[in-house]
Amino acid sequence: MSRQLLVTSALPYASGPIHLGHLVEYLQTDIWVRFQKLRGNRCIYICADDTHGTAITIRAQQEGKTEVDLIAEMNEAHQRDFAGFGIQFDNYGSTNSPANLKFCEEIWAALRQADTVVERDVEQLFDLEKGIFLADRFVRGTCPFCQAKNQPGDNCSNCGETYSPADLIDPVSTLSGTRPEIRSAPHLFVQIEKLHDFLDKWTQSGTLPEESANYIKNYFLAEPLKDWDISRPAPYFGFEIPDSPGNYWYVWFDAPIGYMASTLEWCQKNGENFDDWWRNSKTEIHHFIGKDIQYFHTLFWPAMLKTAGFSLPEKVHIHGFLTVEGAKMSKSTGTFVRAGKYLEHLDPSYLRYYYATKLSARVEDLDLNLEEFVNRVNGDLVGKVVNLASRTAKFVAETGLSETYPEDGGLFEAGIAQQAAITEAYEAGNFSRAMRLIMELADKANPFIEQNAPWELRKDASKAKDLQDVCSVGLNLFRQLAVFLAPVLPDLAEKAGKLLNAPITSWEDARKPLVGTPVAKFEHMMKRVDMKSVEKMIEEGRESAPPSAAEAASREEAAAEAGAPASEVEAAGSWDDSDQPLKDEPLAEEISFDDFMKLDLRVARIVAANEVPDARKLLQLTLSLGGEERRNVFAGIKAAYKPAELVGRLVVMVANLAPRKMKFGLSEGMVIASGPGGEDVYLLTPDSGAKPGQRVH
Repeated sequence: MSRQLLVTSALPYASGPIHLGHLVEYLQTDIWVRFQKLRGNRCIYICADDTHGTAITIRAQQEGKTEVDLIAEMNEAHQRDFAGFGIQFDNYGSTNSPANLKFCEEIWAALRQADTVVERDVEQLFDLEKGIFLADRFVRGTCPFCQAKNQPGDNCSNCGETYSPADLIDPVSTLSGTRPEIRSAPHLFVQIEKLHDFLDKWTQSGTLPEESANYIKNYFLAEPLKDWDISRPAPYFGFEIPDSPGNYWYVWFDAPIGYMASTLEWCQKNGENFDDWWRNSKTEIHHFIGKDIQYFHTLFWPAMLKTAGFSLPEKVHIHGFLTVEGAKMSKSTGTFVRAGKYLEHLDPSYLRYYYATKLSARVEDLDLNLEEFVNRVNGDLVGKVVNLASRTAKFVAETGLSETYPEDGGLFEAGIAQQAAITEAYEAGNFSRAMRLIMELADKANPFIEQNAPWELRKDASKAKDLQDVCSVGLNLFRQLAVFLAPVLPDLAEKAGKLLNAPITSWEDARKPLVGTPVAKFEHMMKRVDMKSVEKMIEEGRESAPPSAAEAASREEAAAEAGAPASEVEAAGSWDDSDQPLKDEPLAEEISFDDFMKLDLRVARIVAANEVPDARKLLQLTLSLGGEERRNVFAGIKAAYKPAELVGRLVVMVANLAPRKMKFGLSEGMVIASGPGGEDVYLLTPDSGAKPGQRVH
């Protein structure tokens, strides 16, 4: 029986272009949706641009445009980039739409009716020149605790203390360079603590990945939930709250409602009933998001849906961040690769496949290693998969495939037997396992062609039937692989369909070999990646100068309003080894090999990360060494990492360090990091494939 699935990705913010970091999520979702459609399930993929907030206004002012003109321009650019990577939405809308306003008003009325809304005055810094209230990241000043200068408005990078922008000494607006004044304004709050029991049960029901469920449980639900500040005073680009003139819904209120608005637009275009999708227990709603915004989607959003009587998500699929060459993406690298820039140099199929080899069902970061990227594409796709077709198709262009499927030593049946495991991996979002299983089949298929050498058989006219049979096997094995790879490589599946005069339309196409069908003239399917093209893409994507203060603030505010620090929406690609840290910290005295072997270094997974009250530099980490083995560790990384960034991440720890009693508790080990301290701390991360508990040699 087919399923009815409504699938969404987080809405991209309309203040900037799509880049490779964004594409992790949209390619992940597109692959899963294509798989479901091939399986015969009724599945729609819904998305929209997230268009409200202060950052949109600032960007529009910088470019001399209205907000409406800017978001229309970015909507077109976003859809163009997505289409370039083969990402197919059933509807792509905008949160600045009548449909979105309709559902905002409906959900707001439900929250009011449930008596969950309260009003309180909030003190904020106000920029007199710009005429706006300033969010944390639009303010710099002197830290009130350690007196470090030029610190942001929320926490000090020097001492790690947190504070409000109004606490800064000599605060300055990054937008105008002027000193702001403190003003009080009424804000509306939603008391989601009233839904604490529901949220506790829902988040722990299997809807979230285990790492995220633990994070939400330990970091938020372990104590009463704070009221959610749902409004912003004028001026603010967004929807004005009907029963609170002069106040606007905060961007994170109307952003997830955009899923519903975009669904309504699709329903109106296709004669569908909206309630069949959002008020129907038979519809599975699946959200794909990054780990930086999981608290919005697993606390605020379900609270809104529950209160207003809409269906709750069946699953929230959560992925980690993208790094490049193992480096944390941040402004300090000065680079990020835009989707459009990639498309100027490389085939989108390459990135689709590479990300698929890295994506698992866990909340793990992905690393774009450029050398590995080239080797995987050239070795797997060109050298194994396309190779089967390129070495056989030309020999049967005149005869077509054999009338009956030849003996192949059980290779095609092996693919059928493997299909269940591949299906299970795709369904779970464990694409990396699916790719491994598929390449195992390719590894078995290629020796068959090598051993039977069709290029030699063609030289002997008496072996024409043998030639046809060998090529028929090779092309059927190629087609079976193309079916299994179709969610990841739709372009290759289309080319396989044209070559063999049999379009790939169903997951079941992998179960029955083609016989007696014509074979078209072989046309080039995929070329090898040239590392020079990759290097040129990176070089051209590198920013020649740091952004202006206003540009940086706009970018950071966009990320903050989307729930992510700006460092997470930029890509790396700059290698600068001009600094000489050895001068500041010379090499230690030489030790013997035996001394080194006393250290027991182990791979560990961070399963929980928490702030430590009254600690300026520490975060409390719960590390898993596999199975039930857990360690409590206090790490001085507070200024460099937010707890939400760490959950699910693999690290290296000193596992045999004697426990140390601290005033905050017992620390049972140490995580390995580099850097001088403060914001400049970099956790060492094992490569993909490492498992918690493995020893580091």
